[in-house]
Amino acid sequence: MIIGQATTSRPAQLTSPMAARVYAHDWAGTGLGDIASWPASLRVSVNLILASDFPSCLFWGPDMLMIYNDAYLLLMGQKPDALGCPLARVWSEVWDDIKPILDRAWLGSSTFIEDFPLMVDRDGHSKEAFFTFCYSPVLDEHGVTVGVLDTVVETTSKVHAMRETARFSSALKDELQALTQDRDRIWQLSSDAMTLLDASDTVAAINPAFSRTLGWDEGELAGTPFTALVHPLEQDFVLGRLRAIRHGRGTPRLEVRMRHRNGEYVHIDWTNALNGNFLLGIGRDSTAERAAAEALKRTEAALQQAHKMEAMGNLTGGVAHDFNNLLQVIAGNLHLLSHVVAGDARGQRYVDSALGGVQRGARLASYLLAFGRRQALAPRVVKVGTLIAAMDEMLTRSLGETVNVVTVIAPDIWSTLVDTAQVENAVLNLCINGRDAMNGHGRLTIEVANASLDEQYAKRHAEVQPGQYVRIAVTDTGCGMPPEVVQQAFDPFFSTKPEGQGTGLGLSMVFGFVKQSGGHINIYSEVGSGTTVKLYLPRCLDEHEDCTAPPEADAVVGGSETVLVVEDDEGVRDTAVELLKQLGYTVLKAADATAALSILDSGIGIDLLFTDVVMPGSLRSTDLVRLARQKTPGLAVLYTSGYAENAIVHGGRLEAGVQLLGKPYSREALARKVRHVLNRSSEQ
Repeated sequence: MIIGQATTSRPAQLTSPMAARVYAHDWAGTGLGDIASWPASLRVSVNLILASDFPSCLFWGPDMLMIYNDAYLLLMGQKPDALGCPLARVWSEVWDDIKPILDRAWLGSSTFIEDFPLMVDRDGHSKEAFFTFCYSPVLDEHGVTVGVLDTVVETTSKVHAMRETARFSSALKDELQALTQDRDRIWQLSSDAMTLLDASDTVAAINPAFSRTLGWDEGELAGTPFTALVHPLEQDFVLGRLRAIRHGRGTPRLEVRMRHRNGEYVHIDWTNALNGNFLLGIGRDSTAERAAAEALKRTEAALQQAHKMEAMGNLTGGVAHDFNNLLQVIAGNLHLLSHVVAGDARGQRYVDSALGGVQRGARLASYLLAFGRRQALAPRVVKVGTLIAAMDEMLTRSLGETVNVVTVIAPDIWSTLVDTAQVENAVLNLCINGRDAMNGHGRLTIEVANASLDEQYAKRHAEVQPGQYVRIAVTDTGCGMPPEVVQQAFDPFFSTKPEGQGTGLGLSMVFGFVKQSGGHINIYSEVGSGTTVKLYLPRCLDEHEDCTAPPEADAVVGGSETVLVVEDDEGVRDTAVELLKQLGYTVLKAADATAALSILDSGIGIDLLFTDVVMPGSLRSTDLVRLARQKTPGLAVLYTSGYAENAIVHGGRLEAGVQLLGKPYSREALARKVRHVLNRSSEQ
């Protein structure tokens, strides 16, 4: 299941209780409408927060309706179920405080509420905790704010540390003696690391928590310069900051990397207070908090990237659909023209040349459809290692003898469910890119192996589901790519090749195919060393390889049956009608589903309904087929479309029993497919 795809079914990878509740919720009665009608920006945002381990909530639309994940439930306290409810009603008691901040987020600025107190359940008891709420605007494909993403980080330990620092500093100011009984108790029992630095900023004392945090005993550090414990790259900064504090300048807080006794470095957030010649430092281990903040940044970056790729996919898919309709008009008329110029070798040469251009245009459109995840896949269970090994001869022929191709297939490769033609096409594209990066000379290595992506890897790559995969890695020894090029490598029409030497669609096609197959793709590149592109295809537990050979092409023959053509594009409709008439069929035509039903209601016998998937008006093509078969049981149906529609394609696969002829199609392809569908219908 692809994140962002329109469906009312919960994606298989979202297994949390809140994911089940969100997809089972009756949204029709809210301002969001039925879940199947949600825009891509909303679907992507919802699926990302449901997949996140961090407390996250989405406020959507003018009413800021709430959708949240399991981690966010901790913050809800004793409130009733707020799923799908307006934020202003759920948090009415603090609405006046948070509304101005949310208004800034709606205007496009990321804002936050720091250290906000809430009563939460801890081990069955209600306790006060503190949280920082970060509000980021969610933009649609037009750059318009349509919602606000609320990501939450708990800051209870930080607030407690600051309070403790304040209490301790106050005690230092109030009392002139170096240590009192109360301060000694705090020193001994505090969970925060504490140290006293003398006038030369060497360690005079450390408390037990310091030893627990950094592993050092007090005797080991006595008389040691504080900066000796700091990361070498930050020592000058810390030394300057300590001097500034002693002279009453600068902030008393600083975060530095401190050397643990085991040699590793730990992030410590220090708060300092000056008492006479002594400097008190109270430190809190912020490593986990930093990791959480970095993970949140990665999640937000992944959200923006997912929005970008989803919007570009929708755009390119729509362009390819319209382009294929135009190509169909051109191709259809050229096939009709070929009969007019029959016997004229010169005229036929012109027609054949034009048809070749149509085929090249159709290939470009297929790349766009692949990137937009709109192609109809024909997956089967295969051993990818066997498939790749069989490509040796084709790769040698395509890449040339000056490229040394090395294929490494690990033993016992798992099965995977993929479209074998698309796998071959993807590998060939990667190999051609590698050859070009090496200027036609070098070593190209193709590796196939089993791989497991764990939870840690999945956290670094928000769109990845942990699990078992079959990995295909293609490595070249070419010029490599800098990071800014790698970031754009999958964008359609992006190319580093000279003008006229590439379409910029090869990697886009590979990206779309892998994503539509439920997999993951990753690029590693070093300038001057080369590039490795890794494809991860999900393991299929069915180990029985599908060795079914592709069906042989049927003969190009026509027939005498009656065909009803339903197509809203007049040019496409007219060429389809003429081609079918040339094949001997009786042809009726309709511009939409309503007109088609009127013909069916007239009582005219129809043998085949040939309909475009995308239909104008209130009746969809699938509704037309259902009503037509009620009127004419056993009616043969053939769909046609410029790209794979959700109406008949799910998860990249055609529904069982559905027959589809992709645009643009040739006269021969039309003849074979129509005859095939009619013959199958008569056999049933």
